[in-house]
Amino acid sequence: MHQNHTRHTDSTRATNEEYDDSSVSSATDAEKEIIAANALNEGATQPYEEPPITEAQQQEQGQYADGRDGAGLEKQVTRRSIRSGKAVSVNNIAAIPNGGTTAWLQVLGAFFLFFNSWGIINTFGAYQTYYQSGILSSSSPSDISWIGSVQAFLLMLIGALTGPIYDAGYFRALLSVGSFAVVFGFMMLSLARTYWQVILAQGICVGLGAGCLFVPSVAILSTYFSTKIATAMGVAAAGSSLGGVIYPIVFYRLEPRIGFPWATRVIGFIAFATLIVANSVMKVRVLPAARRAVFDLKAFTELPYLFFVLGGFLTFMGLYAPFFYIESYGITYNITSESLGFYTLSIINSASVFGRIVPNLIADRTGPMNMIVPCCIISGVIALCLIPVRSEAGLIVECLLYGFFSGALVSLPPTVFVSLSPNRGLIGTRMGQGFSIISIGLLLGTPICGWILDGSGFTYVWVFAGVLVLGGGSLMALSRVLKAGPKLVQRV
Repeated sequence: MHQNHTRHTDSTRATNEEYDDSSVSSATDAEKEIIAANALNEGATQPYEEPPITEAQQQEQGQYADGRDGAGLEKQVTRRSIRSGKAVSVNNIAAIPNGGTTAWLQVLGAFFLFFNSWGIINTFGAYQTYYQSGILSSSSPSDISWIGSVQAFLLMLIGALTGPIYDAGYFRALLSVGSFAVVFGFMMLSLARTYWQVILAQGICVGLGAGCLFVPSVAILSTYFSTKIATAMGVAAAGSSLGGVIYPIVFYRLEPRIGFPWATRVIGFIAFATLIVANSVMKVRVLPAARRAVFDLKAFTELPYLFFVLGGFLTFMGLYAPFFYIESYGITYNITSESLGFYTLSIINSASVFGRIVPNLIADRTGPMNMIVPCCIISGVIALCLIPVRSEAGLIVECLLYGFFSGALVSLPPTVFVSLSPNRGLIGTRMGQGFSIISIGLLLGTPICGWILDGSGFTYVWVFAGVLVLGGGSLMALSRVLKAGPKLVQRV
């Protein structure tokens, strides 16, 4: 048996040498740049450059340089990896499928992970409106908004911290735990009757589950796509906006007919069905060569990075005020009927589908910072323009515009972090710690809006949101100038 294995090794040596001369060189610098820039999109994995794998290592890992055995994980793994359930780490740029049935099934799975993570966060405005007159009517708007803000905070914070867990090979564990927590949280929410029961089920349990799903939804795509990564990420990220369209409509249509408990259970069943699809089709192809560091404190001594993180903190503190309060605003001031008022959140999220894709495509040409700064400033102006709106048509236009431009503020920051990281080996670390700080703004913003609403009304809620988003945009603009200078035509 050993002799047969030696003959097989000798017969592949010529093929391996040919691969070393042609296949590796065929991975152009541009392609490598795309992979490095996207491998850690939204805090996913560690970009890496590994020395060529020796023939002995190829035999040990069950993969060959010519890719015949399918990029390591897909067909052969070592006994150790089988016992541990972890994937073999393989770094083979030329072996990236960049298409095919399996690759596009990963996009489908990631779509449903976004659908049940950020899509659920974008849905909370429907619950906010219901709680204020429903089972939590004795609680203030500020108290109620803490539920949604805790949910969003945990999604972003846990998502930023689970990168090393994914790097260690626990993709399947993150997917399973996250899926269970999301569905279990909704089922427990259907039984909730008090404020603390709601915040434990919806805020903490669903938030933790969504945070576990965040990294797998973006990390795996960079291992299946290189030149088509922008398209793949755009399609997957659209799931978050679609979830924000479907879930509020389902809740609004079913709650009056079958009651809050069963309307919430139906949402849980939808999450269960869609997450089964993700768990069934998603498959790790490769893992990063090394685990990443959790912190890089030296990054905060770089002014472009520091001001961008501070800008993101301010922006996300004000960004979600319309998502949480636009429904109750239209109904309270009789701008819309109650039936149409519940659809305003879905209108925002439907426009956000395009806002997460179109600006990213333009950013490929202009640079991400040149795109995120104007989108941030425009979003702040649109939030301030809600103050005088008293007509149905005006409110719908505001929802469409805010949904589109605010969508860019969610999808573009990961690529900005890439451009602000001279050492690509620290992209994930910088992104993770940046999002951790930004998540604090997300946690505090909407409860503060609730306090303002109690004391001063909706006008000052929109002032608070608009000024913060404008302030965040100004700090991002300063970061852009410190990074590349004042020339507007320069790509950055």
